[in-house]
Amino acid sequence: MNTENKKLSGLYRPEFERDNCGFGLIAHMDGTPSHWLVDTAIGALARLTHRGAIAADGKTGDGCGLLLKKPDSFLRAVAETEGFKLAELYSAGMVFLNQDTKLAKQARDTLEKELKTEGLDVQGWRTVPTDESACGEEALKSLPVIEQIFVNAADGMDQVSFERHLYIARRRTEKAIEPNDPMFYIPSLSSSVISYKGLVMPEFLPVFYKDLGNKNLESATAVFHQRFSTNTWPQWRLAQPFRYLAHNGEINTVQGNRNWSMARGHKFESPHMNMEDVRPLVSLTGSDSNSLDNMLEALLAGGIDMFRAMRLLIPPAWQNVKTMDPDLHAFYEYNSMHMEPWDGPAGIVMTDGRYAACSMDRNGLRPARWVITKDRHITLASEIGVYEYAPEDVVMKGRLKPGQMIAADTQTGDLLLPEDIDNRLKSAHPYRQWMDSKCMRLESCLDEKGSGEAMDDETYNVYQKLFQISNEERDQVMRVLAESGQEAVGSMGDDTPMPVLSRQLRSPFDYFRQQFAQVTNPPIDPIREQVVMSLETCFGAEQNMFEETPLHADRLRVDSPVLSEGKFDQLLSTKNPNYAHARIDINYPATGNLKQAIESICDQAVAAVKAGTVILVLSDKDIRIDNLPVHALLAATATLLSKPAPPVTHTILRP
Repeated sequence: MNTENKKLSGLYRPEFERDNCGFGLIAHMDGTPSHWLVDTAIGALARLTHRGAIAADGKTGDGCGLLLKKPDSFLRAVAETEGFKLAELYSAGMVFLNQDTKLAKQARDTLEKELKTEGLDVQGWRTVPTDESACGEEALKSLPVIEQIFVNAADGMDQVSFERHLYIARRRTEKAIEPNDPMFYIPSLSSSVISYKGLVMPEFLPVFYKDLGNKNLESATAVFHQRFSTNTWPQWRLAQPFRYLAHNGEINTVQGNRNWSMARGHKFESPHMNMEDVRPLVSLTGSDSNSLDNMLEALLAGGIDMFRAMRLLIPPAWQNVKTMDPDLHAFYEYNSMHMEPWDGPAGIVMTDGRYAACSMDRNGLRPARWVITKDRHITLASEIGVYEYAPEDVVMKGRLKPGQMIAADTQTGDLLLPEDIDNRLKSAHPYRQWMDSKCMRLESCLDEKGSGEAMDDETYNVYQKLFQISNEERDQVMRVLAESGQEAVGSMGDDTPMPVLSRQLRSPFDYFRQQFAQVTNPPIDPIREQVVMSLETCFGAEQNMFEETPLHADRLRVDSPVLSEGKFDQLLSTKNPNYAHARIDINYPATGNLKQAIESICDQAVAAVKAGTVILVLSDKDIRIDNLPVHALLAATATLLSKPAPPVTHTILRP
């Protein structure tokens, strides 16, 4: 199936793309390049073939690839052959173009124009030598034209600035071309790394890309990946590694992560670039791994270093770890206030050309092991045995524990163990001092008394009917909670008809179901595994993640988004203008129009936020005769999506 041009049909949606794969990296600790390393990475990739699927044609896989530290001598040699004059600082970008010559020319012209707009010097294009016999029938249906573009940095431009200008030019090109040309894709455009990937089996990767078989192609770092596309369509663009990382696992929160990246996009501001050029920061389609790579790339372009960026995206369990260093705990608490984790099973290997690193999710559900040999090579992989080395040559080895990160600095030759990275992060700023002086907390109290009055039977019956509490829910769920203080035990079966097919009037809440992981993961016990569970959330305005100041700690933390009446009253009684609130009644006359009522709520919300409100309270508590409440789900969703969207930090539903 030609997935590049696949239209939406049936139940398929591109945002459902997931990966569950094999991954690894090999790097020389001192940054010494060799073709042996490239060959060894290809061999290691072949040993991960079992991690991916294969089509009936025997050659089309889910995708595999290599992300190499730029093979400088090789690229300079081929550039000279092509007649290009490379500067000391240059980039060789890999580009997937459409088979349609008109669309391909449009993409080339647009990319060149945007690069020149950034003050960069485009030397020209090189057709990447490939052998199509390595591709299966299915892969050939969507095979792109693969070319390299050589770009010189402007005189006096440093590498960090060069990378940022390449990023900006690429994002503007993508926004201009991709809506009308889904085959166009740029696997890499960097002065540090280059990507070779596609819909071929690992054993055929060096056959397809003839460059990889050239003995002159030498690299000091190789990230490799074999993709297993979970319940999704293999695509050339979704083969991994991406521009920085390769990911084994799945980001179960990806839909929320994508939505939040859009919602807080206006908060990201950097003096180094015009953020409008690169927004949206994250692709809303494609795989979860692709979106994660997008977010990492955006954070790095904004000036955040790789270690802090990865700890923002995939932090370890820290909230309930009492033995954690207080300064390190403060670092994670401080940074958690402005970005939620990209949560789910994750084993990640990555490189920016200098660092070769591996990171693990807080549960450690995707294992990774590492080994260093006498010849100063470090290997990190999802399993042991990706290549042959003599046991007596091993000088150091280990496995990553849940939430840990390890890295090799190929510039200094240092191995950065998890504690080394932690020490670097916690000492960057006085996070503990900032948190102690600025952060406020609403703590739970077991003996907290509710301030509300008990309902009489008539009022209780009105509310029960209004909120569609059935006899079954009252007897089998609520009664058990009230009498024994624990949830009822029942069978795992659920034969309740889907609301859209039900003959009964159902609550709008019933139309939304939990999205379960598409790959079987071990269930989490919130009691026995409390160390990795947390419902903490924050109130107050979010700040720009590209900056770190004491003001970023000025937020109010609560241990659960469900507030007791005492906490609710305490929150609204604060005189701090950073937590100013407004109450909006979501009841409307029974003779009125639901659409008009929702629009009125949205108008009130926008006006309140423009007046300085940070917390909106949507309340259907004041039920009156001849009035109807707008359903809380409709009211809250409409408020958050209203145009112009109110930049409110929080919406509280008050029953």
